[in-house]
Amino acid sequence: MTAIHFSGGTIWRGAGNAPARSLLVSDGVIVALDEEADAAAEALRRAEGAVEPVDLADGFLMPSFGDGHAHPLFGGLEAEGPAVSTCTTVAGIQEAVARYAQEHPGDGWIFGASYDPAIVEEGLFDARWLDEAVRDRPVVLRAHDYHTVWVNSRALELAGIDAATPEPVLGEIPRRPDGTPLGTLREWGAVDLVLDAAGPRPREQRMRALERAGAYYLERGVTWVQDAWVEPGDVDTYLAAAERGLLPVRFNLALYADPRRFPAQLPAMRDARRRVEELGSPMLTAHTVKFFADGVIESGTGALLEPYCSGMHDHGMSVWPGSALEDAVRAVDAAGFQVHIHAIGDAAVRQALDAIERAIEVNGPRDRRPVIAHAQLVDDADLRRFAELGVIACMQPLWAQLDPLMTVLTVPRLGQERADRQYRLRSIDETGALLSFGSDWPVSSGAPLDGLAIAVSRRTADGVPDGGWTPHEIVPVPVALDAYSTAVAHQAFADDASHGRESWGRIEPGASADLVHLARDPRDLPAAELAAVGIIATYLAGEARYRATP
Repeated sequence: MTAIHFSGGTIWRGAGNAPARSLLVSDGVIVALDEEADAAAEALRRAEGAVEPVDLADGFLMPSFGDGHAHPLFGGLEAEGPAVSTCTTVAGIQEAVARYAQEHPGDGWIFGASYDPAIVEEGLFDARWLDEAVRDRPVVLRAHDYHTVWVNSRALELAGIDAATPEPVLGEIPRRPDGTPLGTLREWGAVDLVLDAAGPRPREQRMRALERAGAYYLERGVTWVQDAWVEPGDVDTYLAAAERGLLPVRFNLALYADPRRFPAQLPAMRDARRRVEELGSPMLTAHTVKFFADGVIESGTGALLEPYCSGMHDHGMSVWPGSALEDAVRAVDAAGFQVHIHAIGDAAVRQALDAIERAIEVNGPRDRRPVIAHAQLVDDADLRRFAELGVIACMQPLWAQLDPLMTVLTVPRLGQERADRQYRLRSIDETGALLSFGSDWPVSSGAPLDGLAIAVSRRTADGVPDGGWTPHEIVPVPVALDAYSTAVAHQAFADDASHGRESWGRIEPGASADLVHLARDPRDLPAAELAAVGIIATYLAGEARYRATP
């Protein structure tokens, strides 16, 4: 492999580290910095070795971004169905679905995502509206929170959902006054009724989705992704893609723990991890198990310590009742897996922290790096527990803004005082806890620069409000950059080589050259310009996997 000599811009080595002015990469690994890099590059040239000079052109080179919580298969599959994510009206969605059906004739299921639930009051969509677009084929559209689907009458019929269908465990079927299902299904117990009837998506379609997701991420400077919801069939898809060399970025799989089936799942989880380890691909690991502690606030299923203002679901939904989460986390931790828990509401966050604390007490000390994802609401009494327990807070900074989802669905359910305590990025960081960032793509944009712009301003793209929403939770640019890079590498057990994996997420000799070249130094820019900073190139193990078109 040709050596690469970077110079001519800022080489950022993380908050608290002095930047470098040049960098030499050889065989995919960083070998030298500054004067040593210059001397080694010159020696290679004299020996007629191949050295590619890269002039950063006053740009900014840093460790590549990671995504600490995402759903790449879901994101890649969205392109396989009708494009509804940009629709702002029911009529627009109907048109997109009807057009797709005409362009893809047949009698098979139509899948689409991610519609905006805020365009209809309380996010309740009627099956009859979709019937106007397609009546004779089943249609399933996922809301962009991926906890809710909107279906047409044919899909309800094939799934056997009617007025006599009881409310499912861990799910909700909103109904009309006469008891018939409306067409909106919330959470797994209800959503799975339709997805099980539809059956799995074709393997080749899923593999195309992974390739598509990888290309999406490379264009945005990301080289490692935590797939935070992996079903057994997904493991097969990833293994097949890795065997064919089709994985464009590094993936870690978080195997989904279902409270309706656990602990019978644990042997299969161990087997999935073994199969991935035996394959030995540097692009694929499977050392994590994913739990859902609750749902989402927008649908009233996030678990809260105090009731919802709307009164729709009282305190929300706890996915694992009683001590079930504690028992499952302890078992997964004892099996050597990393724990990754979705916790949105403050009650769910507390339950997750309690479960992790109990696992530590029972199973003893080890390097476990547990993760609580989202942490949208954290009670004051629980803030310091992240640092005390060594829990990584993987948060989504892009959500910390007063967009329509927040103002139309979230704030009315929480009330203003509680709503203003959401996404406590700075508060958690200042406790000494590790703050990593993720996107939850395709729930929201997978571009770290989009999230960076919100993290350092708490303002919408239109600059609202002046000074930022809850400005005391704004984090400095260096902290946000670290949260998208070195902190994610720590979450991935990749910040050193002690776990037998390639080390990345840092710029120092011996680390894998996973790098992103930005057109400008983000530390010098107004927040409003950060999302538009160009990605010049993305490197994975010293190879330019993406280059911007001149």
